[in-house]
This record gives sequence, structure tokens and C-alpha cells, in this order.
Amino acid sequence: MEQAYSVERSRTIQTKLVLPPDTNHMQTIFGGKVLSYIDEIAALSAMKHSSSVVVTASIDSVDFLSSATVGDALSLEAYVTSTGRTSMEVYVKVFSTNLVTSVKTLTTESFLTMVAVDEDGKPKPVPKSFLKRKKKRDYSKRLPYEKSIERIARLFYKQSLIH
Repeated sequence: MEQAYSVERSRTIQTKLVLPPDTNHMQTIFGGKVLSYIDEIAALSAMKHSSSVVVTASIDSVDFLSSATVGDALSLEAYVTSTGRTSMEVYVKVFSTNLVTSVKTLTTESFLTMVAVDEDGKPKPVPKSFLKRKKKRDYSKRLPYEKSIERIARLFYKQSLIH
């Protein structure tokens, strides 16, 4: 029987403080710094899912929606949303919170592809992933990564019709 784990197994959360060295002349965090945090948490999430060393195969999308400033707390959350034979798609969302006013803002969303590798650096199989659903769920309130997965699936389907 093939192994499969719930998306929740890979859920990973990190919090970072935005400090002056991490910012530009406008006191907002460098996009590259946020990308570094995203890559790190995606790797942690994929390692939790696969119980394996992983490498970043691609950063499939990054949407910078708003900025974070010096003194804000960045909260990053990641999940393995789907798997291939050796690869895992990881969804990462980043929120900034002004610690004085408690205002929380979605700043960044991203999808990455991570690949599990063995001791020789060769791709190795990963467990499948699945989404646990509560018995009585309001399907109008889907999780953000579910909406994104459906959007991506529609795009791939449309693309396959064109080619």
C-alpha cells in the first residue's frame, strides 16, 4: 500500500521580525529577503511531509501583495498541497503584523516545487498528500490553497487543450 499523509502533517509556521538591515531606503523589507524566508519554510514543510532531504526545483509563482516595515512581525505558513512521484508543491502565505496596532495584512503568496533526494542527490519517491475534510463543511469557505490548486488545475487543463 502506498503511503499518503494529510496536508496538515506538513503545516509549518515561522515568525520573523523585520529589522533595519532587512529593509530598503523606504524601511520596507527587501523582496529577496521575503523570498529567502519563503524558500526556507517551503523546504521545512516538504521535509516534514517526505521525511527526506529536499531541494528547490522551482519557485512557480510569487505574488507580493503588500509590504512589511521595520518592527513588523512576519508570519509564514506553508503546506504541501500536492505531490508527484518525487516532487511536492508547497503553498506559502506570508502575513505582516504591526505589533503596536495589531493590524494583520497578507503580504505575499507563493507556490514552490520541492524535490526529495536520496544520499546521492538523486530524486526519490514521496508519499502522496490528501486534504482531510470535516464531515459537515461549508464548501463556500474553501481554504486559500484549495482555491489556488483548483485555479492551477484549470490553467493546466486549458493549456492541454491548446497543445
